Amino acid sequence: MWQTLPLGPTHFDRSPYHCVSSHAGNPLLISREALTSEAWFDGSCVDPAENRRDLLVNAYQQFKERASPEEHTAFETFTTQRVHWLEDYALYQALRDAQGGIPWFAWPIALRDRSPTALKKARKSLVTEQAQVRFEQFLFFRQWNNLRQYANARGIRLFGDVAIFVAHDSADVWAHRECFQLDGQGQPTVVAGVPPDYFSVTGQRWGNPLYDWAHHEEAVTALWVDRMRTQSDLFDLVRIDHFRGLEAHWEIPAHEPAPMAGRWVTTPGDALLTAFRERCPGLSLVAEDLGIITEAVDRLRQRHHLPGMQVLQFGFDGDPHNRHLLHAHDPANVVYTGTHDNDTTLGWFDALPPSVRDQVLGYFGYPAEPMPWPMVRFALASVAKIAILPMQDALGLDGAHRMNTPGTTRDNWQWRFDWSQVSEEIANRLAHFTWRYDRR
Repeated sequence: MWQTLPLGPTHFDRSPYHCVSSHAGNPLLISREALTSEAWFDGSCVDPAENRRDLLVNAYQQFKERASPEEHTAFETFTTQRVHWLEDYALYQALRDAQGGIPWFAWPIALRDRSPTALKKARKSLVTEQAQVRFEQFLFFRQWNNLRQYANARGIRLFGDVAIFVAHDSADVWAHRECFQLDGQGQPTVVAGVPPDYFSVTGQRWGNPLYDWAHHEEAVTALWVDRMRTQSDLFDLVRIDHFRGLEAHWEIPAHEPAPMAGRWVTTPGDALLTAFRERCPGLSLVAEDLGIITEAVDRLRQRHHLPGMQVLQFGFDGDPHNRHLLHAHDPANVVYTGTHDNDTTLGWFDALPPSVRDQVLGYFGYPAEPMPWPMVRFALASVAKIAILPMQDALGLDGAHRMNTPGTTRDNWQWRFDWSQVSEEIANRLAHFTWRYDRR
């Protein structure tokens, strides 16, 4: 099983949980190498140093001139099948570029408020730009579908992640303002976040607009169902990030900078999860049940038979009843050494006070293996039916390779790996653990 972060097009902060669309794929993930296998693409006329945007413009020009009638039909079929989100997204991206990259709520009022006359004029004047966006999404979904088929044929399932909230500056909010708690100028009246927990001692003010469940529950549910259908096109299994927010969400007044100024507000998550089951057949879900988890959250998850998460790094607070410790794992759940919001396991261990470090080593029987290998080994030895290792832990990397630090906005989402880091020794070690703990 291969789990990824959300795959959407990001803002400049690169956060995959803060995308400009909850449906679209990130064009930066389109493979240059896979393009060369297309019969209509001539790589000899492409500069190897060409940036991704210019490459995709070049590719679309070649597609228009050289693709077969069958290829053009496939493109038309793709756009027709996804018209419910793709048309708004293509226009949003074209307008955003035309407006110099500023957010939709700073556009001229007619465009901000989606005046039919203004939208009709924009669609007519930005035909080429919208077509380019559609083509890039065609390429992304085509390549990802090929990847999924390749993986599935080899017994590998793809495991996705869907952010519970969407970015304020996104095609979703611009096209569906009625689904969010916004004022007449398109600004949020309340925003999302969380109170203090083990990810942040001060809490977090995420700033996403909150859904208007109270006045538009049916429309919000339809928006969610559409999002999950798109995820089903991409993945075999999907994690709902911040599942806790489907029972109650932390609502912070938009004018308040402090997360603690918020309050818990009940969310109709039971009805939403029922809608997923009835309207998204075959959708398999996992609940990211981390943070402040109450009995009500547990009941909601269990009522819908969703696996939860257990994270080994969270187990060592001195409480032998801690649910993240190996002996407390639930076979139905998914176990992790750490997540994208944690330090790497080696970085986490190195930063622990000596007394806690000794507690960790004592729990695992003072293993001879250096960190992170004891944690990797015991995650795979867990009774949990799925065990996921962050790539940094699979490679034994330290805290310099951390992906994200919650509550901060700098130096995140930048880590990359290179295949040269995957040594034969690491591959053999992971293969042995996979065999030893029957994870085949």
